[in-house]
Amino acid sequence: MAGNSFGKVFKITSYGESHGKAIGVVIDGCPAGLKLNTDLIQQDLDRRRPGQSKIVTQRKESDTVHVLSGVFDGVTTGTPISMIIYNEDQKSKDYSHIADKFRPSHADYTYQAKYGVRDYRGGGRSSARETAARVAAGSVAKQLLEAEGIDVFAYVSQVGSIALQRPYHEIDRSQIENNPVRCPDSSVAQEMEALIREVRKDGDTVGGVVHGVITGCPPGLGEPAFDKLHAELAKAIMSINACKGFEYGSGFGGVTMRGSQHNDVFEKVDGKIVTRTNHSGGLQGGITNGMDIYFRAAFKPVATLMKSQQSLDQTGKKVEIEGKGRHDPCVVPRAVPIVEAMAALVIADFLLRNRLTRL
Repeated sequence: MAGNSFGKVFKITSYGESHGKAIGVVIDGCPAGLKLNTDLIQQDLDRRRPGQSKIVTQRKESDTVHVLSGVFDGVTTGTPISMIIYNEDQKSKDYSHIADKFRPSHADYTYQAKYGVRDYRGGGRSSARETAARVAAGSVAKQLLEAEGIDVFAYVSQVGSIALQRPYHEIDRSQIENNPVRCPDSSVAQEMEALIREVRKDGDTVGGVVHGVITGCPPGLGEPAFDKLHAELAKAIMSINACKGFEYGSGFGGVTMRGSQHNDVFEKVDGKIVTRTNHSGGLQGGITNGMDIYFRAAFKPVATLMKSQQSLDQTGKKVEIEGKGRHDPCVVPRAVPIVEAMAALVIADFLLRNRLTRL
């Protein structure tokens, strides 16, 4: 199976399956001398882990991370950093009823078509459980970026039709972790939570939007052709399970503006070149201009429903399928740290790429 690695200089490779012994990640290219706080890695994993609130899957996983290599006395050595997270609460019997059936909108059929064999227990490698490895790696990337004055954060801006109307620079970031939805507006968060609870009670699911922000990024990161930074960022975010849409800067909303309105005029403030507006989302020509990078990622409703659906088995026979076990009614609350992780991995990689081009 190809496609298990991401990045060119700061490169990660994840491994493991949802119901296997463990999942994990190997980071290659992390510079030596970085003071690595494993408590911060665990904190990010705790934000992603199942069972953290009543509106997410109740699978009980501690997601305890073990650093196997690449760190000595709390400092990175420049060698590959290997981390492992043991699975603790698999209930494979919950999936025995779909061993030969294709669940609607899952990877069951496509994996069978490509490989001729699949791990049906929780989706195997296609499970969102794999993203715990990304969060662990992304936490290392975030600590690398923090040392350079670069900050990455995300929050839920929409669940179903309930949307937070304020732009990112008007939110109170300190409120993001104050509710299980991870929306920085308490009243809107309550509406979102009520909707998720209602949807779960109906045996259904609902989608949403995660808003990501990167501040402190210096100008000059990115490549002008195929490796445009926003293209790599789109790839990173779209590789997250259930992500169905990506836009940055003005995005699709920019089509309603005229060029005279949309252009970001340059000016000099306190000796620094900035833009008066930021419809470009911090990127021009695929390269950062020093302004904030902001983007939105749309996540579909979770495909596993606690109600009957018609499908086919491996012989093409019509069957009825109903979800069993423990599943998220809405993925976006737990997607927030995953979005942060993938964004941080992109910026860390381009930051190190730039250093190589200037040697």
